[in-house]
Amino acid sequence: MKKRYFSILLILTLILCMTASCGKQEASDSPGTVTLTIMGKKSDLAKSYMTSIFDQYETATGNHLNIIAYEDADYESAAAADFANGDVPDIFLHFHNADLNRFDVAENFYYLNDEDWVSDLTDSASAYCTDSEGNLLGLPFWENSVSGCYYNKTILDSLGLKPATTQAEFDVLCQALSDAGLTPICWPANGCSWMIQFGLDPIFADNPDMLEQINNNEITYSDIPEVRNMIQWISDAADKGWFGPNYMETGWSEISPTMASGEAVMTFIWDTWFYTDFEQGNQYSIEDFALMPVFLNTVDGGTYEGGNLNMMMVNKNGKHVQEALDFLDFCASEENYNIAFDGISTVSCFKGQNTNIQSQMVTDAGASIAEHERVSTAASRIMGYSADEMISALNDMFLKKIDVTGCIRLMDEYRINGAKKQGAEGFQ
Repeated sequence: MKKRYFSILLILTLILCMTASCGKQEASDSPGTVTLTIMGKKSDLAKSYMTSIFDQYETATGNHLNIIAYEDADYESAAAADFANGDVPDIFLHFHNADLNRFDVAENFYYLNDEDWVSDLTDSASAYCTDSEGNLLGLPFWENSVSGCYYNKTILDSLGLKPATTQAEFDVLCQALSDAGLTPICWPANGCSWMIQFGLDPIFADNPDMLEQINNNEITYSDIPEVRNMIQWISDAADKGWFGPNYMETGWSEISPTMASGEAVMTFIWDTWFYTDFEQGNQYSIEDFALMPVFLNTVDGGTYEGGNLNMMMVNKNGKHVQEALDFLDFCASEENYNIAFDGISTVSCFKGQNTNIQSQMVTDAGASIAEHERVSTAASRIMGYSADEMISALNDMFLKKIDVTGCIRLMDEYRINGAKKQGAEGFQ
């Protein structure tokens, strides 16, 4: 009697598993199809160009995508825990920044150097995704941007002033604007943390040996004259009033009204901000702005930072390595990425990209950008770098809690502690 009961129960269980999903099993896929897992931040995966390429892929191939979306604030720790437990995705989304060091890149990810689509990448997009040994880590499928000094050309024209091409010219320009009763630079010290990396980028992008030394714990920021030059310049600029009277209270939400009203003339930011966060309908519009390099006293001709790009990385320990590579091929197809990025404001990541909107400011500054652009280096390649900690050290200096020397010392302390937490070799 018991045997019959259990036989009936087993049959019922099998029927239920056939008519409903019985766990995460790929057996439910149609013959010849697979389910690829893609892991990323919730907000990243919801971008319109991402959902577009996902829908295109599923429709064209019949394959399925299992999207694993973590809340942004939890992503790094949650993903690291999954990797530690062996619960790895087929495709992993990540920026080429310091947090990538949480994951053993050489052990976990497939180098993409020989993929057919590599030649279609723009030079800046390819450089961003390439490690120090020349390996391409991921497909840069993301909105691209150019960071620099965006300035109100209408105000400059009205005062008979010109954009700067050297650090000395920039200093003269700032003083002239200050003398005219204007705030030269909108410096959002309240919670915004990207500005300092623009000055650090050329120091290390132009000197790979120095980058290797600081990442091997052989030198510190305190040993680098250009770092002191930058921090001293920032301190002096604040004291001269070049950031205005309220820069310590100015945060993300205040940048737009400050620039749109003409209260400040320049800010260090990126072109896509003007299309996503700049409020139209005020005294000044997008058409009133132009672009020149960032000058932070680390390189005489100034610098631009190339875009920080989300990379699609293939997990070589995943269940579907070839299918994941095929997915990247699909995303890198000119026909498909042009559908996904249609109408999106971004600098091109692909040479065949032609449906996106490119900022006139960037187009007009093309020659200058070609000469002075660096790949994002500070945030992505300095071991232990934390933008939030760097700006915290600067703000302590602004508040006169520490001097320039103390600020640099604190920057080093934060960086070294961060490298230790990552278990970086040479920092134990």
